[in-house]
Amino acid sequence: MTLVEFFILMSSVSCFLLIIARVYSPAILLYPHSITPTLRYSILRAFHHPTIPTFLLSILCSVFCILSSSLIGIAEARNIPFSPGEKLTFQVRWAFIPAGEGTVEIHPMESVNGTKSYHFSFTARTFEYVDVFYKVRDRLDAYVDESMSRSLLFKKHQDGRRKRRITVSFDWETNQAQYADAGESRKPISILPGSFDPLSVFYAFRLFPLREGVELQLPVTDGKKCVVGRVKVVKREIIEVRDKVYETFLVEPILENLGGVFEKTKDAKLKIWVTADGTSVPVRIESELIVGSFVAELVSAEAHPATP
Repeated sequence: MTLVEFFILMSSVSCFLLIIARVYSPAILLYPHSITPTLRYSILRAFHHPTIPTFLLSILCSVFCILSSSLIGIAEARNIPFSPGEKLTFQVRWAFIPAGEGTVEIHPMESVNGTKSYHFSFTARTFEYVDVFYKVRDRLDAYVDESMSRSLLFKKHQDGRRKRRITVSFDWETNQAQYADAGESRKPISILPGSFDPLSVFYAFRLFPLREGVELQLPVTDGKKCVVGRVKVVKREIIEVRDKVYETFLVEPILENLGGVFEKTKDAKLKIWVTADGTSVPVRIESELIVGSFVAELVSAEAHPATP
């Protein structure tokens, strides 16, 4: 398991179920910014189901259009709980051994094909004494539209034990994503409207208000398949991380039907504690896998959105 695989799951990371959208909801097309990601996904899934009669779809669409007028004000009043300048640094321990560190950062706003976008990055590296066994030098870059509704571009560079130059391009006119590694492109795949890449989904999940017992869902793609990430909010609790006390929510990604190290681990677990202040910053992550137990803790936070 690489540090990238571990950190990408900070808020949802890697908990994805395969689903392909075939039909758009007219309501979503009419009111794209008036609904939450969870409600948007639920309606799309309902419209995608082949057994729902056409007349029922029409009724649902009409009802939703009426309700959406009251949701517009809520959507507009909702603030994005992060901004350029935020930088979170984590240290990872394997058992009791410090193994490496990772940093997620929000860069100044950029333009991707004429669209103003957020630029997120994630860097991961193992410490020198760990390099002897498994060297990691990875960087991910993700670009998302200004309204945080979908991904625009994703890049992954690996220069450790494995070397890769991956790019995932998004074509929202055809609802497709194309994966390329070192210039060799795969056939484009169909994706669900509003899909995020493996890095930006971490920030997308931070848009949700949290409460105990809620299950959150978002579509995600790595360019090879399109799946739906699901995270359950387990409980609210106070924890201490590096001598600092946090009021947090414990969230657990649902790991069923996952590949890689999670597929090979019976009863694999992943627990994530995020701040309960409305910003959902991860402060501690624990996992139990076939390769051992890992713990990641927040060691520094710059330009925290809750800080003036």
